[in-house]
Amino acid sequence: MSQLERQMRHRDKEMVPKILVQGMFALMIGSLGLVAYAQWADVPQVGVLEVSAVVDSRNVTLTGDRTGKYQVRDENGMVIASTADEKAGFIGVIGRVIDRERRVFGVDTSGPITVARRENGNIAIIDPNTKMSIDLIGYGKDNVAAFEQLLN
Repeated sequence: MSQLERQMRHRDKEMVPKILVQGMFALMIGSLGLVAYAQWADVPQVGVLEVSAVVDSRNVTLTGDRTGKYQVRDENGMVIASTADEKAGFIGVIGRVIDRERRVFGVDTSGPITVARRENGNIAIIDPNTKMSIDLIGYGKDNVAAFEQLLN
């Protein structure tokens, strides 16, 4: 065995200490145990989004290209927002998500979507073609505001 082989064998043993691997498996087993207990004991779920009724909505059409430049048009075809607007880049992100979902389902990519304000104050993007609904929570206030302005 050459000196390089001995050195590599020694190095490989030290790259991931045994205690670290044991700790990782202990965390996995502990997590599994906690989830199993919560299911068997019927512990109520917390932090789960509750869908509430829509109190205000507007149908809009997102048109864009592969570069992420999107425009939002109202029912009459007027441009009411664009990703070129200040702090409106998130519109392009959602536009790409909707386009991809529609391609997966094989439906028309040019149909309207609904921007809705729910009773609980959340803003939601609803695509009637794919039945996809995205409640905009945890995306940041500027990103939510880009869609909230469409309702005003």
